Amino acid sequence: MTGIVGRLREAFRGGQRVDPDDLIARLDAVRRFLAAVDGHLPDERLVPAHTLVERAGTRLSLSRDHTVVALAGATGSGKSSLFNALARLELSPVGVRRPTTGVAHACVWGPLDGATRLLDWIGVLPRHRFIRESALDGDDESALHGLVLLDLPDFDSVQHAHRLEVDRLLGLVDLVIWVVDPQKYADRLVHTAYLREFHRHRDVTLVVLNQADRLPPAEVPRVLDDLCRLLDADGLTGVPLLATTAVDPAGTTELRASLEDTVAERQAVLRRLSGDIDTVVARLADLVGPEPASTRPDAAGARALTDALAGTAGVPAVATAVEQAYRHRAAGATGWPLVRSWRRLRPDPLRRLHLPGTGSPTDEPAEQPVAATSVPDPTAAQRSALGLAVRAVSEQAASDLPAPWPTAVTGAARSRLGDVPDALDQAVTGTDLGVPERPWWWRLVGGVQWLVTLAALGGLAWLLLGYALRVLGLPDPDEPMVGAVPLPTLLLVGGLLAGLLVAAVTRPVVGWAARRARHRAEGRLTAAVAGVGEEYVLTPVRAVLTAYADARDALRSAAGEK
Repeated sequence: MTGIVGRLREAFRGGQRVDPDDLIARLDAVRRFLAAVDGHLPDERLVPAHTLVERAGTRLSLSRDHTVVALAGATGSGKSSLFNALARLELSPVGVRRPTTGVAHACVWGPLDGATRLLDWIGVLPRHRFIRESALDGDDESALHGLVLLDLPDFDSVQHAHRLEVDRLLGLVDLVIWVVDPQKYADRLVHTAYLREFHRHRDVTLVVLNQADRLPPAEVPRVLDDLCRLLDADGLTGVPLLATTAVDPAGTTELRASLEDTVAERQAVLRRLSGDIDTVVARLADLVGPEPASTRPDAAGARALTDALAGTAGVPAVATAVEQAYRHRAAGATGWPLVRSWRRLRPDPLRRLHLPGTGSPTDEPAEQPVAATSVPDPTAAQRSALGLAVRAVSEQAASDLPAPWPTAVTGAARSRLGDVPDALDQAVTGTDLGVPERPWWWRLVGGVQWLVTLAALGGLAWLLLGYALRVLGLPDPDEPMVGAVPLPTLLLVGGLLAGLLVAAVTRPVVGWAARRARHRAEGRLTAAVAGVGEEYVLTPVRAVLTAYADARDALRSAAGEK
């Protein structure tokens, strides 16, 4: 009984004051949340947040000097009679046939012009708008100036359109007065479908037990106590609860005083929007979880992705071709001049792949690079390895994220896979493979080979000349001697042996340099395909992780957390 008396004394006490700047900051946070998750989360989960932003922006742009209060109740609860009693005029139809109220009626205290745009937005037809302003009232109604009182249709009407209208209007008004009667105050529909849904709007909710005159005076406290228990179960602990009657002018005194306090505070609209934000944030809370460990994919996963891309792009085959091309070109530049032309009959390994490297030897015509390479197509195993690497990156990146963010991460990781083959081909084609055109030591060795070859040819020519003279019976010219060996013979044999010796010494050097060129080309190609993985896989994944972090921070701000 003490609790009921306390509620009756409090009537409709105001809740915690809402700072307009804080409210606008929270709405901006909801907007930032929606911007962050756009394209990443299912649209159906975001409908309440979009609706809130639209409604809140419109409501705040309309009259801040008016407080929209709705009387909501079931059939026969007497809300239309209560509406007329508060207005002290017969404005809303009251009758025996149910439902009586099919559309919303509005009564405005003060000039109607200031509330016209507001009522247009709410959707009350002009013929159902009334102004509570009369010279005969004097200042009797001045305390309610700024009040817009709505009489809503019955939410349990047999006509489904009435309930839809009630649901629409309940999302627009600033404060709701739930009207129940002694016969149906415990009705499951009003508690499960409506009152429990308003547990985050306690500051803008009032419950009245109407038609209290139908109860014996001794039964009123008992019914109020039972109704209070039901409200506590609905999560509406502390909501003001009043007993009213429309047949006695004194039966609405406390309710009218509560409305006067509400109008004077000018807080109802802010509290309603604050409650709407709380409701939306609670519905979105499961979309964010703990702070992500990082907004970047794991380094090990990125390396595995690069390795898979390298296999798909044919980097090992290209690196092998670079080594073979180096050996081929070095042999052509440092080999025995008389057999160099034979090597030109063998195609350059990089030419076969349409990969010219950085240039071509001066004794070979340069070729223009083509748009596509002839690198072997990836095998089924390589394609499978790439798919597994992409999956591993997305799963690792989304391991700390709540649903449905992992789906968004996976979708982002795979969103551009169709463009990867062409991007890899372009990356390989555009990479400077580092194959030298003609290093200085190639020219040096080539010059030495020419010298010893010319010496051998000179010795051979000398010997052939002496042989020809002897065949013709001519005097044999004296041949200079080097020790016991004739000079022509020394030149021929020495030139041949020197050429073989230069080739033997050069071969391991060429092999070492070719392997080094291969490693260098492999590193550059790996860096190039890593760039493809960064652009086409990791960057989209990172964008989702950043969006999650932004959405999480925005939702915390919308919830009022610092």
